[in-house]
Amino acid sequence: MTDKLFRKLPAALLILLWSGGLNAQSVKDGDGNQYSAITVGKQVWLAENLKTTKYSDGIEIPFAAEDKKMQDFTPSYSWFNNDETANKGRYGALYNWYAVSTKKLCPQGWHVPSDAEWTILTDFLTAGGFGYEGSGNDIAKSMAAKTGWIVSSEPGNTGYDQKKSNNRSGFSALPGGIRNFTGKPDTIGSYGFWWSATEFYNTNAWTRGLIHNKGYVYRLSYGKRNHMSVRCIKD
Repeated sequence: MTDKLFRKLPAALLILLWSGGLNAQSVKDGDGNQYSAITVGKQVWLAENLKTTKYSDGIEIPFAAEDKKMQDFTPSYSWFNNDETANKGRYGALYNWYAVSTKKLCPQGWHVPSDAEWTILTDFLTAGGFGYEGSGNDIAKSMAAKTGWIVSSEPGNTGYDQKKSNNRSGFSALPGGIRNFTGKPDTIGSYGFWWSATEFYNTNAWTRGLIHNKGYVYRLSYGKRNHMSVRCIKD
C-alpha cells in the first residue's frame, strides 16, 4: 500500500461508518421540487442547491429580472443570466441575503446554515482526512461535484481530474456562479458560493465558496444584495 493511498484510507473508512451516501429521505420545497440529502458527521445537508421560487409557506419570492431590482434591500431571487431553463435543474436559483434572512427559504424542518454550522462541516472533513492527499485543509475537491467545473491543470484544485478525485464527501457542490448587485454575472463553472445565515456587519454576511483553480474552501463576507447559491441543513 502506497503512502498516498494510506493517507486516503481514513476518509474512505469514515464514509462507510457514517452510513454515508445519499439519505433515503425525500425533501420537498415550497415549489414542490424534491431533493436528496447527505449525512456528513452529525449534520444532514441537502445534496443539491436550492431552486425554489416560493417560501416554505407558499408565498412567492420576488424575482429580480432587471438589474435595477438587484439593488433593492428586499428579498429576491434570480437565475444565472436570467436563464431558468439552462440553470434551474443543475445549478439551482440564486438568492440575496435578504431572502435568507426571512428564515422561510428552506423546506420546513430545514434552514440556511449559520457560519458556525459551515465551520462544523469543513472542520469535520479536514479532521477526517478529506484533504487532497488525505490530510490538510485543502478539502474543496472532496466537496465539489465530479462534473461542471472549469478544468484546472493543477493537482489538488477543484477543476483538476474531476471525475476521478472529486466529491469523496458526497456533498456534490456545483459552481452556480454569482450575480452581483449591479446585475453582472460572474462565470458559471468557475465559482460556487453559498450564503450562511450569519451577518458579518450591517451590509454583509458570511459565505463559503469553492473556485475551480483553488483547492481550499473560502470563508468570505459578501454584500447582502448579491445573489448566490443556497444549501439547506436539517434542523
